[in-house]
Amino acid sequence: MDFKKIEERILSFSPYIEEIQVFLKDGALSAIVKPKIQALKDAKIVNIEEEIRWYAIELYNLKVPSEQKIAFYEIVYDESENNAKDEPNDEIYKLLKSYLSTLTQFDIKPCSHIELNLGLDSIQYVELFLFIENGFGVFIDEKIFSQIMTVWDLYAYIKKRATRIEFRKKEFKEFLIEPLNKKLVYSPFIMSVYKILLFPLFKCYFRLENSGERYLPKTPCIIAPSHQSMLDGFLILATLPYGVLKKSFFLAYKNVFGKGILKPIAIHGQNILIDANENLKETMQYTALPLKEKKNLVIFPEGARSRDRKLLEFRPFFAILSKTFNVPVIPVVIDGSFEALQSGKIFPRPKKIKVTYLKPIYPQGRTVQEIRNETKEAIAKEMREKPVLI
Repeated sequence: MDFKKIEERILSFSPYIEEIQVFLKDGALSAIVKPKIQALKDAKIVNIEEEIRWYAIELYNLKVPSEQKIAFYEIVYDESENNAKDEPNDEIYKLLKSYLSTLTQFDIKPCSHIELNLGLDSIQYVELFLFIENGFGVFIDEKIFSQIMTVWDLYAYIKKRATRIEFRKKEFKEFLIEPLNKKLVYSPFIMSVYKILLFPLFKCYFRLENSGERYLPKTPCIIAPSHQSMLDGFLILATLPYGVLKKSFFLAYKNVFGKGILKPIAIHGQNILIDANENLKETMQYTALPLKEKKNLVIFPEGARSRDRKLLEFRPFFAILSKTFNVPVIPVVIDGSFEALQSGKIFPRPKKIKVTYLKPIYPQGRTVQEIRNETKEAIAKEMREKPVLI
């Protein structure tokens, strides 16, 4: 196998990879990736792993046979390149390090990169921003953060601007329920029109079957489907009962649904468009707004489409929302959409699709982790027990 050719092909997909080394490990292709930190800063990207995963590694995987796919990869950041420094002996650094230790299990050093070395994600970024604002009186957002993603640079930014120094942690729940100067755009008539058009079309073309709608409560809920193709949001829209659909809002990515032919559909389709690299705090509060207004939220817990039909890791945000607003999660299995429209394809094939709504998972007596795990297991169990539709 020509590793050099594979490396060159992956490099051609992304402007954010400095070097990549592909090798064989335990019979599968693996890779070590060194990112272009300055290019990522210039683009104001704070979710580096996601950028490289979906727009380099997985783009490559889509275009090659299974034996040439990258099965494992690691993004490395050489801390020595950031001019390793001694730990400052002042209260600001001690408080910052103390708080970071509540978010990560990795060793914290001044030269540590907050994502690549400490493993923080978007939710933890927001928690960190809130801590900095409340503890030091310093404003920070993802645009600023994208330029200072090492512990030392973050410390220096805070030290220069701090107006107070105290360990003042704000609970994430408090943040989510704060008033927001933003309104939901209701389009119940248009949502009904979409359903009238899509349901018979899907019924005919995909031999669509749907079941389990009886599990949808009359009270607000979070609808959490598996995610295997671009069809999935439209399938949920088509199969939700009219009464539920009119009160439901869909979480969608701006870089997919906020442009081109999909933009007008998104604007008038009760969608909440998000971008993982901008307005993280406002985005999370806006995502919570339907639940605050006693409406439903459709959110894909995997956060991205599966590239091989296997479930991805479930992100915790939907479970945090369930716990915060005391609303049940309705797991949903979408079976057949992967075969109908695989990633990289434009036109769907007439494969059979089935949408199955499962029993609610209530937050009472459950932790966020338990809600997340039980939702994933309910979907995985249904997928194991049902054969793949053809």
